[in-house]
Amino acid sequence: MARGKVEIANVNTANIKVLSLDEQLDLFKKYQNGDLTAKEELINGNLKLVLSVLKNFTFRAIDLDDLFQVGVVGLIKAIDNFDLSHEVRFSTYAVPMILGEIKRYLRDNSSLRVSRSIKDLAYKALKVKDELTFKNNKEPAIFEIALELGLPEWEVAHALNSLKDTVSMSEPIYSDGGDVIYLADQLSNDEGVYDLETKIALRNALTKIKDKEKYIIIQRYMIGRTQTELALEIGISQAQISRLEKNGLSKIKKLIK
Repeated sequence: MARGKVEIANVNTANIKVLSLDEQLDLFKKYQNGDLTAKEELINGNLKLVLSVLKNFTFRAIDLDDLFQVGVVGLIKAIDNFDLSHEVRFSTYAVPMILGEIKRYLRDNSSLRVSRSIKDLAYKALKVKDELTFKNNKEPAIFEIALELGLPEWEVAHALNSLKDTVSMSEPIYSDGGDVIYLADQLSNDEGVYDLETKIALRNALTKIKDKEKYIIIQRYMIGRTQTELALEIGISQAQISRLEKNGLSKIKKLIK
């Protein structure tokens, strides 16, 4: 985005107010006591959060005005659901919700559609997976499904991945309006949710893996890009992207144990 006056959805980004922590806290208290004017001030005072998220989507051929308005919807949801009793900065809570709202919009309005042949292969793979699970009393690996189908492992993996929605590591998961749990919290063993030290270890682990693996993981799980998009950008096959992604995740899990 250019410096100076830039208008998105008729909003002059140069004039967006930024609230101080004290101002924000005071407005939240007022809004949660029924003051709708305070809500309006909270929205206008946090529009830069939406702009910060939009920077991740400038590579897409899509109207930024539309994305900005969708991001504001995510911001409003964050304002409506923010709990002051959780000692978390509002920006930490709001950014994943804004990002999630934009990603859902892009997914629902994408012109890309999974081909019929890939879907058919995915359903065949799922059928074989169920049969092998029943036969061996355990879930089969991708290579076992591929062997049964007589196809390359990467082709089966690609077909199965086509049925999955891309999910951000920062995607918030809610339960009864209680504590917010993020996908990153779930990359753990069976012992449960990460504590703060483990979360810090996760961030540090990202700095210790290969640059290409780090880039792919960030683009896949933070930005929401597909393996196919990354393969075209980097100039390698989708199967190689898949391997680099798996290797990076495997190293991260080992580093944070």
